[in-house]
Amino acid sequence: MPYNPFDPPFEDLPEVIPIFPLEGALLLPRGELPLNIFEPRYLAMVADALKTNRLIGIIQPDFKTGCVGRIVRFEEEQDGRYLISLRGLCRFKLGMDITAPTLAYRRARVSWQEFAKDMVRMDCLGIDKGHLKNLLRQYFDSQGLSMDWELMDEVADEGLFTALAMVCPLPASEKQALLEASCCKARADLFIKLLEMALQSGAHSPPARHH
Repeated sequence: MPYNPFDPPFEDLPEVIPIFPLEGALLLPRGELPLNIFEPRYLAMVADALKTNRLIGIIQPDFKTGCVGRIVRFEEEQDGRYLISLRGLCRFKLGMDITAPTLAYRRARVSWQEFAKDMVRMDCLGIDKGHLKNLLRQYFDSQGLSMDWELMDEVADEGLFTALAMVCPLPASEKQALLEASCCKARADLFIKLLEMALQSGAHSPPARHH
């Protein structure tokens, strides 16, 4: 059973999907990623996705694991841009590119099999939110970011870590490590370690640029 009644079941995920390579972007299952689309090839990709299953694969260049998202929000701008939001469904392994002379954007065969649990309801183990909140206050202060700290206490563990992992300006390699974590508990543990390392080094990464 999918998390959302509008999402396709795992067995109906297609063998071929449009691929949106985006450096520094992180889409996780059940996370939501806003995108500002302005390049002609990606405008065409979004238009085609809206005509079919609304699915687009997000992947960082030079990596083989990405996450497919479904368009859940769509807005046309008067200057010719699309503003969309993708909700993550399931991770995938990138396979062979599919070439077509009439397509300006990339499509590829993908494999879903090792990520079937992404679409199964699972509860994360309890997390020490007090320790996390302390780390986040320091990290957000160092990055000039703000957050509704009271809301943090109301969000379930998986939703909290998914949103935080996607919004924090971590380096591309660390975002990829979060994507490839085996489960939400492993992702949460890794996220806390990455925050601790970032605070020790004072390093930060610029945000992803959309297309």
